Amino acid sequence: MKKNLLTLFTILVCIGCTTKQGNVTITGNIDGLKKGTIYLQKIQDSILVSIDSVIVDGNAEFVMHTTIEEPEIHYLYLEKKDGKQFNDRVSFFAEPGEITIHTTVRHFEEDVKIVGGKNEMKFQEFKKINTRFSQRNLRILKEDFEASKQNDEETLINNDKAYKKMLTQKYLYTINFAINNKDLEVAPYITMHEVFDANIKYLDTVANSLTTSVRKSLYGQQLINYIQSRKTKEAQ
Repeated sequence: MKKNLLTLFTILVCIGCTTKQGNVTITGNIDGLKKGTIYLQKIQDSILVSIDSVIVDGNAEFVMHTTIEEPEIHYLYLEKKDGKQFNDRVSFFAEPGEITIHTTVRHFEEDVKIVGGKNEMKFQEFKKINTRFSQRNLRILKEDFEASKQNDEETLINNDKAYKKMLTQKYLYTINFAINNKDLEVAPYITMHEVFDANIKYLDTVANSLTTSVRKSLYGQQLINYIQSRKTKEAQ
């Protein structure tokens, strides 16, 4: 009887120690982190949910797992209990396989380096160019602020033209980027999140260019449904 109980106890202990696995493994390091909790998150039914977590206590290296059916945006969130909820989160495309994420506790978003699949590599390429548009926009806003204080109408008019030109360039770049990457889920994703209010004909061009598998994907279906919804509203 005692032998049977010992065997049962051993089995239960082994089950409790089983490491959660999946078809995605995320490893990484947060330089400078001594204590904190790292969460792996995703959007599920319009809600941000945590699907795995690691408590850091001295060792800043981490390993997390998840299972996905298709490439999908995930988030790495660092909880430091510093009262800041949004500046310690980075987004990336999770795909079956291995993903490595390295960053620092001091500049969690700015210093991040991610090595992942095809969608993530293209996502990084897009974000690099998109950051330049954001920086140009900030410069225009700063100049606008100063011009407003000086009642400099000429500068305000020129900045308005510069902003419209920059916005057009950003939209055209995004649409072309999506079309050139029509075989990846990143294409409908950036279209929905960066230029959702573009002329419907441009959104249609992206949707019609997508490969069959991408059209059937989560983000492909979101884009197609959104376009149909806009067409219905505009027809009323």
